[in-house]
Amino acid sequence: MSPAPTTPARPTPRRRRFGWPRRVFAQVLLMQLAIATGVTVLATGLFLAPLSDQLDDQAMRRALAIAETTASPEVAADLRASAPSATGPVQVEAERIRQATGAEYVVVMDTRGVRWSHTDPAQIGRTVSTDPSAALSGQEVMEIDSGTLGRSARGKAPLRDADGTIVGAVSVGIEYDSVHDRLLGAIPGLLAYAGGALAAGALAAYLISRRLQRQTHDLAFSDISALLAEREAMLHGIREGVVALDRAGRIRLMNDEAQRLLGIGPEATGSPLEEALGSGRTADVLAGRVTGEDLVTVRGHRVLIANRMPTDDGGAVATLRDRTELERLGRELDSTRGLIDALRAQDHEHANRLHTLLGLLELEMHDEAVEFVTEVVGVHRATAEQVTEKIHDPLLAALLVGKATVAAERGVSLRISADSLLPDRLVDPRELVTVVGNLVDNALDAASGTADARVEIALRAEGRTAVLRVTDSGPGVPDDRRDLIFTEGWTTKELPSHGKRGLGLALVRRLAERQGGSARVDTGPDGGAEFTVVLPEALNEPESSTRRQDGRQDAGTSPSAAPPLEAPARDESPLGEPVLGTSPLGASTLREPQ
Repeated sequence: MSPAPTTPARPTPRRRRFGWPRRVFAQVLLMQLAIATGVTVLATGLFLAPLSDQLDDQAMRRALAIAETTASPEVAADLRASAPSATGPVQVEAERIRQATGAEYVVVMDTRGVRWSHTDPAQIGRTVSTDPSAALSGQEVMEIDSGTLGRSARGKAPLRDADGTIVGAVSVGIEYDSVHDRLLGAIPGLLAYAGGALAAGALAAYLISRRLQRQTHDLAFSDISALLAEREAMLHGIREGVVALDRAGRIRLMNDEAQRLLGIGPEATGSPLEEALGSGRTADVLAGRVTGEDLVTVRGHRVLIANRMPTDDGGAVATLRDRTELERLGRELDSTRGLIDALRAQDHEHANRLHTLLGLLELEMHDEAVEFVTEVVGVHRATAEQVTEKIHDPLLAALLVGKATVAAERGVSLRISADSLLPDRLVDPRELVTVVGNLVDNALDAASGTADARVEIALRAEGRTAVLRVTDSGPGVPDDRRDLIFTEGWTTKELPSHGKRGLGLALVRRLAERQGGSARVDTGPDGGAEFTVVLPEALNEPESSTRRQDGRQDAGTSPSAAPPLEAPARDESPLGEPVLGTSPLGASTLREPQ
């Protein structure tokens, strides 16, 4: 027997659970509806609570007013002149007033409390059912009480004759059921107004909730809390600086890395960007006044790469990356390539001299060979003495020797002016090496390829101030760009291997201004650019001794007292200034421009 087919089990339907909603907009909508309903009910109750008392008071005052109107001297005269009857003048006048005013009854009584008028004529001549002593004593009475006609709002007034003597009293009643009907009649209208107000409040709450739903992207409170925790962990965990700005340009968020890179603390949150950072390129980049991708800026001693992304609310989020180390490595790579070029030039020159020496020896011109070697060695010695007599700092002298090698390879004559003299008492030689290296590199780039290409360097000390001047034979700098060239990221050159330019001159000006100095560019004597940098705190105070241990004159002497720069006649430049080159062994030498 084959087994019976099994019926697939139906999935158990999920029970719909009714409870507090998770979405932000739904919770806000329910809360607003609850608040609007509660306020409407409370306002309606507060209005209805005193309404009944107000209606009672109005009815009693109306009854008292009718009683005072009825208690006239004429009615008092009729009361004295006639007997109580259903057709008497007092009854006739009281009924006329009752019908005209809509009162429930108008009762006129004498001083004994005997009725002279009543709605029911059978009650005329009988004593009133309530105590009239207060009204007969001259007082006005307002009360809610029950009598022969039921519960009513009453007003009692004394009845006086023409002489003012109390001869009775007038009691007027207004049916209490009419007051209750007025109260009940006011409730539907009041509820209609309350319902309209509640409907308007519910509509406003719905519109606000829908807007909140769009702004929160239909998230639940738990999702928002989780996103906030994740955001805090992400912002403070990444190694990039993040700065969030509102539409007014105020800082509303910074992570730890941004505070470190910008050199500001958490107290800057909420401050305008210019107030926290000061004016400059960094503030312009973060504020969006400078646009582009991977914008370069310098903040303090750091080289930063900034990117800015606008947000939907009119603000922006900027990211910052520290490229200081990468920029340093890139510049070292450029320097290494320059050194390779210099070594290639030295190898070429060394090979030429070896071939020349080999040829002299093969031709058995031994005397000429000895003279050639002696001449080369003498040139090396003369060049080393000239450099060290003018530039006493070894780092700076070595830099100039290396730059001269690159200049010779590129066909540019690199000269040191005759009035140059810099003592070996620099506070921080590396800063001056950075300044000189950047300016010489730019000058070589500008002069390379021009006719009679040359670069002249002048370095001198004025007390503790170092003055540097670098002049080239390039095309010069237009007047409208003389301030722009010191801006981070601005350049007219092709990008190097590390992908960024426009930092050298910015760093030069930043180093100069940090010492209270200046960096400017003018037009040189030959039409090229002339950069002048003043560093007021570059040198230490001179020592009491005016002589160095090696016997050379210290910085206290004038440039005219320094030994003159002399070189063999064949190595003089056309302008009579020494031209720095390199020897096959790496020492500096004097050579003609190539």
